[in-house]
Amino acid sequence: MLDTNKLSIGILLPIESYEGAIPKMENQIRLIQQAEAYGFESIWVRDIPLNNPEFKEVGQIYDPWIYLSHVATLTRSIKFGIASVILPLRHPLHVAKASASLDVLFPNRFHMGVASGDRPVEYPAFNKPFELRSAQVSEHMRLLKELWSKDFPVYNNDYGTLMENVGDVVPKPIKKSIPMYVTGHVGGVNLEWIAKNSDGWIYYPREFTFTGKIVKDWQDTLDKEGQPRKPYIQPVYIDLMEDPDFEPQKMDLGFRLGRNYLVDMFLTLQKIGVNHAMLVLKYSSRPVDVILDEIGREILTQLR
Repeated sequence: MLDTNKLSIGILLPIESYEGAIPKMENQIRLIQQAEAYGFESIWVRDIPLNNPEFKEVGQIYDPWIYLSHVATLTRSIKFGIASVILPLRHPLHVAKASASLDVLFPNRFHMGVASGDRPVEYPAFNKPFELRSAQVSEHMRLLKELWSKDFPVYNNDYGTLMENVGDVVPKPIKKSIPMYVTGHVGGVNLEWIAKNSDGWIYYPREFTFTGKIVKDWQDTLDKEGQPRKPYIQPVYIDLMEDPDFEPQKMDLGFRLGRNYLVDMFLTLQKIGVNHAMLVLKYSSRPVDVILDEIGREILTQLR
């Protein structure tokens, strides 16, 4: 669903500037509709089950499945995804049914990141072993592919027992699969496994030279494993200033900069091989609707 020949721009919700962990979540649908009208590729939500004060971040507050259904109903074409579903804390039957439902109800619009989770406090709350999260991601992804593609699949593992011809997940996705982008190293698995078993890779914002090395490693690994090109995805934190020539200043996980330098940054990421950038506007010092308008009018047209 993401083009590996160019850079597209999405937004990580909430579309809001705020301090602390909990956003206000005001005017989000209007802002998402504004982003859609300007041609942003996608919006993304996060899967954060618990408000852990140590992490100071709860994402968009609402359950990702319910909120994406709400957003999809009130938009027309913008793609939407979860970055990322914490697979070890959810049952594959629930994930298979929820994701397939979104895929069928809103065709060609849903994709999802998958992750092991990086908040150890959540694991005892769900009675799950933190140290086994990598193995559980692997098994969960394998089961999802079977639950989506096969009629009446069977399994007997830590998730339970599903015997032959006694139960099936419906609906099935339209194409019997849904794009799954692995986030990070899901607790420690190697890049070869990610290349073979995922539909793309979500990684973290890094300095450009380092990002270029990471992307090259990704592409080389895909070639080594006999895989086609698969997208490389990353978040981009920005504070877009009013002065278009405002020179970049580093801030937490991103840059404070003017739009001319933002264009340069996007073109640099595209040249490096990044295929999708999720903008994060949490640290914005200007109204976010003004920022969306400026990016939509002045920047996105230069990337098409």
